[in-house]
Amino acid sequence: MRVMSRVLAAVAWPYANGPRHIGHVSGFGVPSDVFSRYMRMAGHDVLMVSGTDEHGTPIQVQADAEGVTPRELVDRYNRVIVEDLHGLGLSYDLFTRTTTGNHYRVVQELFQGLYDNGYIIAKTTLGAISPSTGRTLPDRYIEGTCPICGYDSARGDQCDNCGNQLDPDQLIDPRSKINGETPEFVETEHFFLDLPAFADQLNAWLDTRDGWRPNVLKFSRNLIDDLQPRAITRDLEWGVPIPLDGWRGRDDKRIYVWFDAVIGYLSASIEWARRSGDPDAWRQWWQDPEAQGYYFMGKDNIVFHSVIWPSILLGYSSPEAGSLGALNLPTEVVSSEYLTMEGRKFSSSRRVVIYVRDFLERYDADALRYFIAVAGPESNDTDFTWAEFRRRNNDELVAGWGNLVNRSISMAAKNFGEIPAAGELTAEDERLLAAVRAGFDSVGRLLGKHRQKAAITEAMRIVGEVNKYFSDQAPWKLKEDKARMGTVLHVALQAVRDCNTLLTPFLPHAAQKIHGLLGGTGVHAPMPEIVEVEDLDNGRSYPVLTGDYTVGAKWEHVAIEPGTPLAAPTPVFRKLDESIVEEELARLEP
Repeated sequence: MRVMSRVLAAVAWPYANGPRHIGHVSGFGVPSDVFSRYMRMAGHDVLMVSGTDEHGTPIQVQADAEGVTPRELVDRYNRVIVEDLHGLGLSYDLFTRTTTGNHYRVVQELFQGLYDNGYIIAKTTLGAISPSTGRTLPDRYIEGTCPICGYDSARGDQCDNCGNQLDPDQLIDPRSKINGETPEFVETEHFFLDLPAFADQLNAWLDTRDGWRPNVLKFSRNLIDDLQPRAITRDLEWGVPIPLDGWRGRDDKRIYVWFDAVIGYLSASIEWARRSGDPDAWRQWWQDPEAQGYYFMGKDNIVFHSVIWPSILLGYSSPEAGSLGALNLPTEVVSSEYLTMEGRKFSSSRRVVIYVRDFLERYDADALRYFIAVAGPESNDTDFTWAEFRRRNNDELVAGWGNLVNRSISMAAKNFGEIPAAGELTAEDERLLAAVRAGFDSVGRLLGKHRQKAAITEAMRIVGEVNKYFSDQAPWKLKEDKARMGTVLHVALQAVRDCNTLLTPFLPHAAQKIHGLLGGTGVHAPMPEIVEVEDLDNGRSYPVLTGDYTVGAKWEHVAIEPGTPLAAPTPVFRKLDESIVEEELARLEP
């Protein structure tokens, strides 16, 4: 199968101030992996990149509270997050971090290019200071009443209710989210990105965006109506140094975390290329006009990906492109809504949470992946409940898909010991096989449009058709007609083989196991590896996620081979006892 196009899957960077909970991975992690796995299977050349976001005042504040350095804090949580995403089977080509020498250089290069092109301006402004510590308070750590719509929980950078950009000093009755104190505002000099300069270009670009989720497009357009210059430096000691004369050696001012984090998509691509042995390989995804770039995140990050990051790319590329050259704008910003838990917002402090690693200690990764795909916050806020998780696991994965796999392979193994040959096919046989093969088009088309909920629903509908065929044909009643029994089982196993391919992007762990149960060998669903690497520029070591995804199943019908030995299968999915609901609810604070 020829390579159809190059696809960049740019996945939101989890913040390295703690372990990630299932609400986080429902927005950025699982959807991006499902998409990337499908696109690879369909023949596209995918580059999936991200890493841990490790700068900013929140890291400094938490490090102080724990009595460790910011470096020690991010080193700890970088490793935790890498292990969690590995456990979920997220197939990153490179999952790295923002505290690498490579990332610092790329961020400084884009800063310099924007500055040289006249899009970064110096301004004296009012900065928020904590009276008790003297340290700068980041915009997002200040809350107050929005001066535009009156929302009483607006943040210092924007109001989530009306979507308008704000500055902390504009808030009515501002307060620190750290300790509730009223911040002091003092004059300070900083560099700003001249966002209003890009308004016309952004509007023209958004006019060309077909197929975006309506909420993303509407929200982005509303933001452009009232763009303001946005600070990209802060009074910080933890962050990327400012690469200008008179600023490089200063310990009190750094590039602000939101600016350096979005550049991580580019720096991770460059790091991947450098590690691949071809330092310029990244350009195929960032400068080829035919390449596509899809950005995955939760809805609270839309502004950074549909307005600010495109502005950075436009400003760096024109009127004079920097040393990296002109860079592609995103093809699509794929934003998910929020996942709540038992009717409440996730809250670590209130114990309304389940962390990914705690989940994986008690349940299978594919059970979570399935729930996120079929019932996650794709286009609406969704509530995770333990009762619904158990029901979907037991009724759909175990009793639906798992039972079909088990009884078809079990009966063939018992009666033939191998995949039986097919005799003459009936109209019912032909109809089923055609219906299953049609799934490669129907499910694939939905996955390509980021309609994963509809895609897995369609795949499971096809599984239901195969289950109905199996029950209607009742091969257990055909002991006196071994030839017909063999034909029915052959058709059923062929359908299972193809359904397994359709479900592979969603359920890669189960797909690999089912591949083996059908007598397959080798890799069906490639998995990421944790690799300890040395920093390319300063020698520090850290773990990354990477993998070889050139192997594995393709998005196509593959005929099963009669005579392939079969053994009695073991269950693919675990049935969950009713008691788990009560146990998990007891872990939540009332």
